[in-house]
Amino acid sequence: MSFLDWIVLSCTLIFIIVYGMWKSRGQKDLDSYFLGNRSMPWYIVLLSIVGTQASAITFLSAPGQAYADGMRFVQYYFGLPLAMIVICIFFVPIFHRLKVITAYEYLEQRFDLKTRTLTSFLFLLQRALSTGISIYAPSIILSSLLGWNIYYTNFFMGGLLIIYTMYGGTKAVSYTQSLQLAIIFSGMFLAGWMVMHLLPDDIGFSDALHVSGKMGKLNVIVTDFDIKDRYNIWSGVIGGFFLALSYFGTDQSQVGRYLTAKTLTESRMGLLMNGLVKVPMQFLIMLIGALVFVFYLYFRAPINFNQGLLNRVHNSQYAPEMQVLEKRFDSLSVEKTGYVKAMAAALETEDEAAVESIKTSLQGAEAASDTVRKEANQLIEKVAPGAETNDTNYIFLHFVVSNLPEGLVGLLIAIIFLASWGSIAAALNSLASTTMVDFYQRLFRRNGTDAENLRASKAWTLIWGVFGIAVAQFASGLGSLIEAVNILGSLFYGTILGIFVTAFAMKFVRGHAVFWGALLAEIVVVAVFFADIVSFLWLNLIGCAAVMLFAGICQLLQNAIIKPVR
Repeated sequence: MSFLDWIVLSCTLIFIIVYGMWKSRGQKDLDSYFLGNRSMPWYIVLLSIVGTQASAITFLSAPGQAYADGMRFVQYYFGLPLAMIVICIFFVPIFHRLKVITAYEYLEQRFDLKTRTLTSFLFLLQRALSTGISIYAPSIILSSLLGWNIYYTNFFMGGLLIIYTMYGGTKAVSYTQSLQLAIIFSGMFLAGWMVMHLLPDDIGFSDALHVSGKMGKLNVIVTDFDIKDRYNIWSGVIGGFFLALSYFGTDQSQVGRYLTAKTLTESRMGLLMNGLVKVPMQFLIMLIGALVFVFYLYFRAPINFNQGLLNRVHNSQYAPEMQVLEKRFDSLSVEKTGYVKAMAAALETEDEAAVESIKTSLQGAEAASDTVRKEANQLIEKVAPGAETNDTNYIFLHFVVSNLPEGLVGLLIAIIFLASWGSIAAALNSLASTTMVDFYQRLFRRNGTDAENLRASKAWTLIWGVFGIAVAQFASGLGSLIEAVNILGSLFYGTILGIFVTAFAMKFVRGHAVFWGALLAEIVVVAVFFADIVSFLWLNLIGCAAVMLFAGICQLLQNAIIKPVR
């Protein structure tokens, strides 16, 4: 990066930190630290909800996901709007009426302490692991830009986030997320505009879309039903609905966002507006990835987008072999450029026969390029055994650093950092609040003063931040981070959701039955996942249904055993 880029990056980040600390002054107790005294208007709630979802993974990995697999990942969000309606009707009124700090407080009132504790534990486990992955995402950037060791970079990034979150609490998270999103959307719009601006003059937006579509990158809706296919309309609407229902209805990182609202109506407004903006937002982010794919059909792409790994090979005994592969790859790139120009011309004249013929040739050249890339990855593995050769997370970063003008590169890098800070800070805040309210206060220190509780909350924020850094050290082999974090959530969200749905809908079920039902359901979910029976989105439905089924059976058996004794 240039000196100007570093200035833009540093000033943007410093301004956000100072602004967040200024807005969060005056904290005195848990309610002010974790819920901002329940004083947020709906639009701050909305921006905070969106900001908590939109981590660095969203802006770093999603365009790369579209580049590699097309836009079918968007279907993952199709169930979200309906989930927002259900949450507004059933979940939010209960949480507001009970004045809870965490969602899991309600479960002790409805069931018992062990059910509340189990649910809180499942949340802490999956959210802490996901937070580690989220810390790793921005570390990729610093590691790539500065050539730092990824492990040291994780410590640096995680340390900054811990300090920021410990001091600021939920107000810092909510208000800075609002400002961050304004900067983020402006920057992503500029990135999309720059992709088109850098394409040849005779290639317009519609031409780029046509080429991208012909190469299978605009596959937004896939109607074929395949229970093992990760992204189709069925898994998106049904599995995505249950995942969104659990994430927004029972995950404290999101529940804590809308419980900061002034009123029940403000909470509902924030959630409903989130349901309206999230799908088009994700569509546009992934569309940038599809356009970047077209860009690299016209201009040379690296044989692997992780420049750090390539440099290691070039400095090793395998450098001559890699150079041979790169020459073959560059030759295929020139061939693909010729085909894509011919396709654009055929599309202009609406010559469908020519388009299909050129498409077949272009797909053949693309397949040949993939073969060369695999050979290059084998060389990388020889030089760096165990290294992650899947470069999906580096594609958009490479485009930004290599092609955008000075100043804009710094802004785009700042955007990815800001997205990371907002989502990770919210996650650490929710981990600390759940630990404090559902474990520390409830089981160990019920009569602490406000000052003692506030100090303990900041200490737990530190502890979970350190745990997240530890997890980040093992995140390099997970492939596409946006997939990894959602797979991880799906392993637990269905069970957690099932406990809450049982609480709302199955009034005859008591605590003992739902506790054992949840344990059995979680075993089923994990077994189904490792047996690779269905795609991960379906795990949310399976987990929820299994809890309700097992809890109902356990309660009926318990009633049958107890009645004769009576």
